Amino acid sequence: MNAERVGMLNEVLAQNPDDAFARYALALEYANSGETETALAEFARLLETNPNYVPGYQMAAQTLLRAGRTDEARAMLEQGIACAEKSNNAHAQSEMQGMLDELG
Repeated sequence: MNAERVGMLNEVLAQNPDDAFARYALALEYANSGETETALAEFARLLETNPNYVPGYQMAAQTLLRAGRTDEARAMLEQGIACAEKSNNAHAQSEMQGMLDELG
């Protein structure tokens, strides 16, 4: 994990806790370093304050899949697909539908 980047993102979030991009980037830092629970907690905070942030659903689902939590990933993808549909984000909707289809 890039501790300097995490520190910088936490500074941004200390000043603006609802900054969607900073929260998303922080969640990705944790996910990419294998800190699954911390990453999922950050994705949850992101989606609680920014429920229309489509990439958050997709990356949270990927994090859940890497952790072997298929049922939770499926639910996250379904929520993300609905959100992408509402915001006319066909690309993200298609990607998440593909992930969901692979789960069977």
